[in-house]
Amino acid sequence: MLFIGVFFTMAQASDLPRALTDDDFYPIDMDQARLGQLLFYDPVLSGNRNIACSTCHHPDFGTSDGLSLGIGEGGQGLGPQRTSGSGESKVKKRIPRNAPGLFNLGFRGWEVLFHDGRLSTSDFYASGFDSPALEFLPTDLRNIVAAQALFPITSEFEMAGDTNENEVLGAVRRRIDYGWRVLAERVRGVGGYEPGFQRAFDDVDQSADIRISHIANALAAFMEFEWRADDSPFDRYLRGDETALTDTQKTGMRLFYGEAQCSGCHSGPLQSDQQFHGLGLPPLGPGRTRAFDHKARDMGRINETDRLADRYHFRTPSLRNVAATAPYGHNGAYATLEGMIRHHLNPEAALDRYDREQLILIDDDYLNRHDFLVWQDAREMATIRNSISIDIPERTDAEIHALVAFLESLSDATSLGHRLGIPDRVPSGLPVDQSTVEDEVQAVAAHHQDDKEHQ
Repeated sequence: MLFIGVFFTMAQASDLPRALTDDDFYPIDMDQARLGQLLFYDPVLSGNRNIACSTCHHPDFGTSDGLSLGIGEGGQGLGPQRTSGSGESKVKKRIPRNAPGLFNLGFRGWEVLFHDGRLSTSDFYASGFDSPALEFLPTDLRNIVAAQALFPITSEFEMAGDTNENEVLGAVRRRIDYGWRVLAERVRGVGGYEPGFQRAFDDVDQSADIRISHIANALAAFMEFEWRADDSPFDRYLRGDETALTDTQKTGMRLFYGEAQCSGCHSGPLQSDQQFHGLGLPPLGPGRTRAFDHKARDMGRINETDRLADRYHFRTPSLRNVAATAPYGHNGAYATLEGMIRHHLNPEAALDRYDREQLILIDDDYLNRHDFLVWQDAREMATIRNSISIDIPERTDAEIHALVAFLESLSDATSLGHRLGIPDRVPSGLPVDQSTVEDEVQAVAAHHQDDKEHQ
């Protein structure tokens, strides 16, 4: 029995990923990272100058927004307290997909990004990437992260705004790189940015030299530095610290890399095979539709490949800091890790008994009307069920508890805090999305001050 026990432990250890090292990550130019910090929190990169990258990827919400489906351009506030705005700028559509976390984007091994994989490395294009911009993507981007940073700022509902509201989306509608030229010109017009670009890039001598690729590369450097997450208890265990995990977490780890078959898709150093799988997640929201599509649906990978086998398949996410990035799924369908795990174990049954109350959505009468339209389409719901590509054995409640405990061991406290942090101000002078924790502290202080004045 002793021999069998030792053999089991060794077999499980051989299935574990290797420990991450500095060589797994791109080197960081700190001048570029500090510049990227300002750009990340500056609304100047949005069409109407009213939303920043940080609005939907805020550190207080695990570099996401804490919502199943976010509220983009035109909304007000942060996180679950965000509103859909008012008047002419009122939001008319939820963001079709859950805002992903930004942890470990500096990992050299990433080859595909976005839930549907619409950005990937490629030798076909001069830029080195296959993307929605085709041959118009800049050719001097530092990596796939810099390429990714360019698309939210040209998205109508995310950051660009409507055609009749500003010059950015009007330019994008003509050709996507025309929109980038408008935004680069804006940044060139903010005098406070010139010194930062001069320090960060050898080919920038004056504001007129600033290109959109400089902006994207700076944003990438910031995200790569700020949210590198490779010092979790699991990382320390992989480096030889047997005490880094609790007994329950070790049980969950053995299940994850063994009988529970989680690592079949969540493989590699960051728990992602970078492939696409059908989970049969409960559909919701306006859908990410193509120009000819008349249904409120999001069919995922097929939107990029046109292969029927890719219907309702989505990219396997990394699980680093997953405990901090709820809600879960490409559309935020599950509010808890336990709920998401249980869905994996029996997707069809989970779809049948889905409880919509666990969604975290901004309550808006107009937006609400579009949230579950697809459920009325029996054929589409059947297609979702037929798209399921996973078959995982059922687990006991105790085993599910252990799996959750293991996933919690993937949290890196340093990356969940602030390295460079949130700047007090940005060169454009526009408002900065400050910490919600700070807002709460200020609200409490103001309440106490009111009490004193009334005494």
